[in-house]
Amino acid sequence: MRRLLRIIRNVVLLIVAGVLVLAGVLLFNVLTRASRQVQVAAIPRATVDTEGAAKRLSEAIRFQTISNFLNPEQDADALHGLETHISQSFPAFDAAATREVIGGHSLLYTWEGSDPKAQPIALLAHQDVVPIAPGTEKDWQQKPFDGVVADGFIWGRGSWDDKGNLYSMLEAAEQMAKDGFRPKRTIYFAFGHDEEVAGTRGAKVIAATLKARGVHLDFVLDEGLLIAEGMMKGLHKPAALIGLAEKGYATLVLTAHATPGHSSMPPRETAIGMMSAALARLEDHRLPMHIRGAVAEMFDTLAPEMSGFSRVALSNLWLFRPLLLREFEKNGPSEAMVRTTTALTIFNAGDKDNVLPGNAEATVNFRLLPGDTQASVTDHVRTTIDNDKISIAPFPGNTDPPPVTGTASKSYAALNRTIREVFPDVVVAPGLMVAATDSRHYAGIADNIFRFSPVRANGEDLKRFHGTNERLSIEGYADMIRFYRRLIENTAG
Repeated sequence: MRRLLRIIRNVVLLIVAGVLVLAGVLLFNVLTRASRQVQVAAIPRATVDTEGAAKRLSEAIRFQTISNFLNPEQDADALHGLETHISQSFPAFDAAATREVIGGHSLLYTWEGSDPKAQPIALLAHQDVVPIAPGTEKDWQQKPFDGVVADGFIWGRGSWDDKGNLYSMLEAAEQMAKDGFRPKRTIYFAFGHDEEVAGTRGAKVIAATLKARGVHLDFVLDEGLLIAEGMMKGLHKPAALIGLAEKGYATLVLTAHATPGHSSMPPRETAIGMMSAALARLEDHRLPMHIRGAVAEMFDTLAPEMSGFSRVALSNLWLFRPLLLREFEKNGPSEAMVRTTTALTIFNAGDKDNVLPGNAEATVNFRLLPGDTQASVTDHVRTTIDNDKISIAPFPGNTDPPPVTGTASKSYAALNRTIREVFPDVVVAPGLMVAATDSRHYAGIADNIFRFSPVRANGEDLKRFHGTNERLSIEGYADMIRFYRRLIENTAG
């Protein structure tokens, strides 16, 4: 009996010792992770013609620059109108920079620097917008293309994505040109016209043009991650996330082949049945989740800024990784950060109720984590559906994830500092852009690619992207203008 009690006591002591050691390790990791936030001096808020800027953006929204992959000239008149509006609205910048029309409708402005040896930079935005979902027009508080300024907001399709970025860059450059500013290094302002349909006629052609001229950029800044407010549990400050990477884009068209016939004599296998089973398997067997690359660095940077259990968990991913992944899996936006996503987007089959179709076609869109490729995703699809009667074809415009940008460069430090100067209440961290941007076309001519939109957003705002009631706060827009002005001063002044 005494021996048994000794054994129990020793086991208890071992358990207690283990718990204490574990607690010590967790606490050590929490306490030894110092803040990575750069300390910057406060700067005066630059004066902005808020009313005039809001008016000019509202006018830009009225040009219905809706891009269409199959009909690229659909928005030609609207793009011509927008081009004229830009020239008329920003005459000082238009005179200071050289403007070119590339690929039919994309705009490339070259603001020549005074130092020909300094490596140039590029600020990117796109002119085109997505259409309004049919049947939702009545749900808008303001008509989507009226460009109404009301209730402290600029309303309309494109106010955020992406005319807000485009026009705030131009507002900043216009005022600087009026003030007599000349950059030390050349700045390219590259405004594609088909980003929403892969950018192959716009940004891709601009990048190829610059490459042919021997241009190599220090950095590219494009639309991207935002200043997230109240979207991270345990973080009590807004988080300005700089996209160091973005996901790849792979759309696969699946076609199930069967023998057409009369519905009164159906075979065991039909085109619709095979395709339905294949799609169900793809949804049930999604690609694995990973915390790696830019996402891991984001957590590492934010951990010291967190409170409570969130700080403990992010400081000890070696232990809490499975728990965090289970939590991410419950929410679409967070899951997209850690998984190559699978989205069933189009299904076509049959045209008569009593005829078995010979083919059923489905389109599946994947957003690829860095580390995955079009080839690996295609292999996953082929293995998962396991049906030789279903063919798989890639869609034009597919791209692997572009290279990941590091945080050790002077350009990242300048961007980080600029954000902290203009938005002193935020914490800055790297992150992963889950959507595709025009910036991926510049991978071969830029040392660093950043994806960041200098605008505050909460969870409700995210629903407005490509959705209903897209709008931009007038005060937020003024801060965007201040941001681009300060960025140009910090990187090219």
